[in-house]
Amino acid sequence: MAKIVLDVPDISCEHCQKAIEGALNNEPGVTSAKVDVPTKKVYLDYNPGQISLGQVKTILDDEGYPVAGETPA
Repeated sequence: MAKIVLDVPDISCEHCQKAIEGALNNEPGVTSAKVDVPTKKVYLDYNPGQISLGQVKTILDDEGYPVAGETPA
């Protein structure tokens, strides 16, 4: 299991939170995705054997929320 914090500057509201959490939490390999709207961060627990960080970033791009950076959790 891996944990990472993603910086997503386009997060601005509860709708953004629901869209991101809905998209990621339905993906195989994602244990938990939680959005903190005020800090514009996504806290992600995932299994790198099932889903890569690149795949996560592509999902977020497709939802309209590009990742600006990441830090280990």
